[in-house]
Amino acid sequence: MAIFRYFIWAFLFTIIGLALGAWLGYSTTGTIQGAISVFIICLVLGILEISLSFDNAIVNARILRDMTPAWQHRFLTWGIIIAVFGMRIIFPLAIVAIAAWIDPISAIRLAIWQPAEYARIIGEAHTGIAAFGGSFLMMVGMKYFFDVEKEVHWIKVLESRMSKFASVQGVEIGIVLVLILFFSAQLPEAEADTFLTAAIYGLLTFLAVEGLGEILDATQEQMEAVRKGGLGAFIYLEVLDASFSFDGVIGAFALSTNLFVIAIGLGIGAFYVRSLTIMLVEKQTLGQYRYLEHGAFYAILVLAVIMYAQTLVHIPEVITGLIGAALILFSLISSMRYNRAHPEWQAEEEAHGR
Repeated sequence: MAIFRYFIWAFLFTIIGLALGAWLGYSTTGTIQGAISVFIICLVLGILEISLSFDNAIVNARILRDMTPAWQHRFLTWGIIIAVFGMRIIFPLAIVAIAAWIDPISAIRLAIWQPAEYARIIGEAHTGIAAFGGSFLMMVGMKYFFDVEKEVHWIKVLESRMSKFASVQGVEIGIVLVLILFFSAQLPEAEADTFLTAAIYGLLTFLAVEGLGEILDATQEQMEAVRKGGLGAFIYLEVLDASFSFDGVIGAFALSTNLFVIAIGLGIGAFYVRSLTIMLVEKQTLGQYRYLEHGAFYAILVLAVIMYAQTLVHIPEVITGLIGAALILFSLISSMRYNRAHPEWQAEEEAHGR
């Protein structure tokens, strides 16, 4: 029962969200069948978002555990507002406004009165969105494995080599650039230019946010702990959170073209991700399962490659979610096996409160 207390707000939002979805379905169709249909779509979207965001919660918890309590609270309160309203409502509207060269009010009208056209414009912007988000997430994953100080390896034959090559300055940037050039070469010329430009901007955004985070957090406590709990870490987390949301927002249009139905369904999932993040931090789960982070970051790399590949072929979001969940499950099982074989390690971790 103790675990359920972390999900009280998520349960509450689920009830309210599904009720709003049913009301929206009935008000737009005037039928019980319409209400049930939208209710189910909101429920499926919520499940889809949760399945795609297990790795997001783990990575959030990894950064959040080193933040001060004040900034943890801000991320978990302000952050949910940004996640639900910013990424699920404002972000799709901004894409339509920019792509169609219309003002935000016209974009809202388009979403309400011409949802099919609205979805078409979002779909046409998919190449740029996938390239940008894929590059950002690829750098997040690469940065974790290409670390000279990384000593714990799950897949040792691979990770030990990546850690060794981390001494080569900018190796992870070089790998991402090679992948960008490879995938852009597979696309028609017009799309290739879009992919290349958006991917480079995604790479530059990661470097800018990473650098800004170091500067802001270093000045806040005069190097008490660089990146530990401050505005820089908050900004980094929000951009990272947004990058994880790209595929869910775009994929949601396969189930519904209604902006508000999508916002409700994905918003439900976002609340569960926040609740899961809080639980992971407070129960110190990452410290108890040594390979759980590895599984999450492998899932991030897979997601980044899939986002690139989706510019060439359609890959159902359920496959992305299943691959990510499988990697995290395998890393959890490996961690449990290690704990059974090395009980002294787990006792030491708990004694240090990690």
